[in-house]
Amino acid sequence: MNKGRIHINEDLLVKHLLGEASQEEQVAIAEWMSASEENRKQYEQFKTIWDESKKLQAKSTVSEEAAWERFQNRVNNEQKPKTIELPERRMNWMQVAAILVVMIGSVWLINFLMNGNKITVVADNTVITETLPDGSVVTLNRSAELKYVKDFEGKTREVQLKGEAFFNVTPNKNKPFVITANGVKVTVVGTSFNVKSSKDVTEVIVETGRVEVAKKKSSVFLDPSEKATVYKNKPEPVKEENLDALYKYYRTKTFVCNNTPLSRLVDILNDAYGANIEIANEQLKTLPITATFKDRELDYILDVIKQTFGIKVEKKDNKIVLK
Repeated sequence: MNKGRIHINEDLLVKHLLGEASQEEQVAIAEWMSASEENRKQYEQFKTIWDESKKLQAKSTVSEEAAWERFQNRVNNEQKPKTIELPERRMNWMQVAAILVVMIGSVWLINFLMNGNKITVVADNTVITETLPDGSVVTLNRSAELKYVKDFEGKTREVQLKGEAFFNVTPNKNKPFVITANGVKVTVVGTSFNVKSSKDVTEVIVETGRVEVAKKKSSVFLDPSEKATVYKNKPEPVKEENLDALYKYYRTKTFVCNNTPLSRLVDILNDAYGANIEIANEQLKTLPITATFKDRELDYILDVIKQTFGIKVEKKDNKIVLK
């Protein structure tokens, strides 16, 4: 963030917003903003937080010092959205934002202020639960990302999903709930279901209610215990009966197998533990396993598989081979 000999940093932007920047500094900031779209967006986001904080500062009856201290303690122990840090002497606007965070009870406030009405929730390396504006509850699996518009403005409740999530949707026949994931559209009015979206495949499994799964002009309707699989290179969703409950593992911390093919369990274990397990023999892939594993380490599960089928489990170079 350099322009000539003047370094365009957050402290200088605060001076500019306070009207304390010199003429030379104001020119440098203007030239920096016009240099790239990224610079312009950064300034607009910065100014949005500033303006919103100023509006609400006079309304606050909360101790700024106490709120700021509580805010710092919370964000130090939680996942933090990307924000702009300012030197201590210029923290008044940030303190007001912190007061709002404490009152509302969400560290996502700053992310909201920086992105207008669009809210983004990222699970990163843990499973998290998010309550949406309509009361619907979403459980995001690791690395999943959910985007939605504040207050669900418009005739539908629309969200965008990357990765895997379980939705428990609040009924509203007059305002359908629509999920877009990897070119697939899932439409409901009130139900519970799981959506798993990857680069090449999107899978929808219904627990309660009725769900429509569509790709372009083709669609299928799913009832409880049914699933639809949508492949990137195929035009239509494939509807079939859902045969197991392994998809629930990230919510229940339990792997339930009932005559489940070993290959299916291995796929889930790879997702759950970030493992790289391979089955060397094609005949082993179809072996049925019936077992329940709750809060168990991967090594324990692999040992049960080993003892059940009398096979070998070899670990080498971050790979686990069953043979």
